[in-house]
Amino acid sequence: MDRAQLPLNALRAFEAAARHLNFTRAALELCVSQGAVSHQVAQLERRLGVTLFRRLPRGLALTDEGQALVPVLADAFDRVGATLDRYAGGRLQEALTVGVVGAFAAGWLLPRLEAFNREHPHIDLRIMTNNNRVDLAGEGLDLAIRYGDGAWHGTHAEPIMAAPLTPLCAPATAMRLHNPASLIGETLLRSYRADEWIRWFEAAGAPCPPLRGPIFDNSVLTTHAAASGLGVALAPAVMFTRELAAERLVRPFEAEVALGGYWLTRLHSRPDSAAMATFRAWMRRAADGPVSAI
Repeated sequence: MDRAQLPLNALRAFEAAARHLNFTRAALELCVSQGAVSHQVAQLERRLGVTLFRRLPRGLALTDEGQALVPVLADAFDRVGATLDRYAGGRLQEALTVGVVGAFAAGWLLPRLEAFNREHPHIDLRIMTNNNRVDLAGEGLDLAIRYGDGAWHGTHAEPIMAAPLTPLCAPATAMRLHNPASLIGETLLRSYRADEWIRWFEAAGAPCPPLRGPIFDNSVLTTHAAASGLGVALAPAVMFTRELAAERLVRPFEAEVALGGYWLTRLHSRPDSAAMATFRAWMRRAADGPVSAI
């Protein structure tokens, strides 16, 4: 059927009548007369060569042909409505879904979101936080900000910033720590990456004590536990500058270990949309300068 010849008014009348199973209520919804709805439906039935409704004494019932057409029309009208809703200020709103590891979301992205929204009001940014375990395709993500070495199969990765790990703790805890060896006897809060503390002690030139205690799946929870006095966290200080400035957390030692950084990633198979390119360019500027891609 030629799209230019689609009987849109008749299709809309049929869809409304099918939802209400009543021409009068459909007419009230569409702000037309009951006769107009009945006429449009009859016109559609003649065009298709099928009967869409059985007329009953107290309303309507859909025929098999009518039942087959209803979900197709409902989906089409919903999609049209959703697209029209995306227009604001004379410009199409483009949705962008970004998965973000929790520490980066809380420590870096959140304070800058207002600036991004102000600069790019046409982008409907949707943030999905995670603990660094990401399935770009399965979760429907356009982009993902994750921590690691940038080597993810099938993924284009663009470095955002370095994020070396260093001990962070509550001020009261820091008063007991004079050198890395002072950590023996303290509760060392751990992540699911088992070698982090071992690698830090190597960098600090001190023996690593036996590792016991709670394990957390993200550094936001780990540092929150440390700030509450439950132990010492090993986390990227660059993500917790506000907590350090407010002295909720203290960095007792300068020693740090680089085990990864933050990367902006997307699937190689994912076409680059205008919103994706805009977000990447904004990230480069906000992270103080352009970065290379691998």
